[in-house]
Amino acid sequence: MSVGKVFHPGISSNHSDDSPYSWSVPPYHPSSEQYENTKGPDGELHANLLCPVDVADVPEGTLPDKQSTEQAVRLLEKMKTSASPFFLAVGYHKPHIPFRYPKEFQRLYPLENITLAPDPQVPAGLPPVAYNPWMDIRQREDVQALNLSVPYGPIPVDFQRKIRQSYFASVSYLDTQVGQLLSALDDLQLANSTIVVFTSDHGWALGEHGEWAKYSNFDVTTRVPMMFYVPGRTALLPEAGEKLFPYINPFDSVSELMEPGRQAVDLVELVSLFPTLAGLAGLHVPPRCPIPSFHVQLCREGQSLLKHFRFHDSEEDPALRGNPRESIAYSQYPRPADSPQWNSDKPSLKDIKVMGYSIRTIDYRYTVWVGFSPHEFLANFSDVHAGELYFVDSDPLQDHNMYNDSQGGDLPRSLTP
Repeated sequence: MSVGKVFHPGISSNHSDDSPYSWSVPPYHPSSEQYENTKGPDGELHANLLCPVDVADVPEGTLPDKQSTEQAVRLLEKMKTSASPFFLAVGYHKPHIPFRYPKEFQRLYPLENITLAPDPQVPAGLPPVAYNPWMDIRQREDVQALNLSVPYGPIPVDFQRKIRQSYFASVSYLDTQVGQLLSALDDLQLANSTIVVFTSDHGWALGEHGEWAKYSNFDVTTRVPMMFYVPGRTALLPEAGEKLFPYINPFDSVSELMEPGRQAVDLVELVSLFPTLAGLAGLHVPPRCPIPSFHVQLCREGQSLLKHFRFHDSEEDPALRGNPRESIAYSQYPRPADSPQWNSDKPSLKDIKVMGYSIRTIDYRYTVWVGFSPHEFLANFSDVHAGELYFVDSDPLQDHNMYNDSQGGDLPRSLTP
């Protein structure tokens, strides 16, 4: 079952959310998602980046993520009376732009308390091909009114704070929706038999490196939350009448802090989600995909993360942790040219000339920008346009590119890509 923005709309999901192949019932989309623009003080609709709203005044008197939560709860109520196992995917829109959320969430983040990004300047050693000119942000009416220079012109400090405020408020709004959904899982007595995963498809730059949005290979845009609840493994099964996921209203003063879950230091990738969930559910986990894999009907990418769920206190068993230095996470991003262009953020396939391939280990992030053929879907690693190398311990924000030093042989062999 699919609720909300699970697959990306449009051609990437064949304009169908991959239905009926991925879903047993037609995917649900909230009716209010058609209303993206918001009325301004002039009474006209505007395509702004920042658009907190009074929910009572918007069309249908609701917002997409609220409708998705309500539909998801209805489906859980239906599955409560069914003996069949179920898979429910709930895709929330926020904090995706535009920042259209209930305006009361701004109270949680007073503008005078909002700080700027710790590294708001474009790093001196950043190759031009690596820079994300955040063109989709610039196209919003309220950002256009700032009359910013392209591609590096900074956003005024006061507007930076407003963007960050709205992003934080949108996240808190999302948090309440997740909280209501998990609380319903408790109320329906499904928490002791349902695996829950919370994750996202990408991060978002909030002024770091002089960038905004998601179109880069930096940690701030490639890292996502990945949280698991596995009954009896990540937490003890709830006692009769006990709530495992009590809803906490963010506008109430919280007197009792929740006990934090266990954290794993291993680097993981989203492609690990499928084999991990299949294994936890007791399903057959397909074999790793060969290269090429076009002739294989069913295979998988990614490593299973089952080792993290064997025991509730597995953090005390070093044998289950493995060597975090063996973990690698991959990402890539395309560019139409070696310097920022109007379509640098989202180039069409035919316009891709350079591809940035990036690996992240526990010690460093290494990115190489190489020539790419959009017709043959091939990268030419002999045609290196630029490179980036950042060390996690000494440069956690990735502001000091050491790539040129690495090419000169000044680095230990074990750290030279």
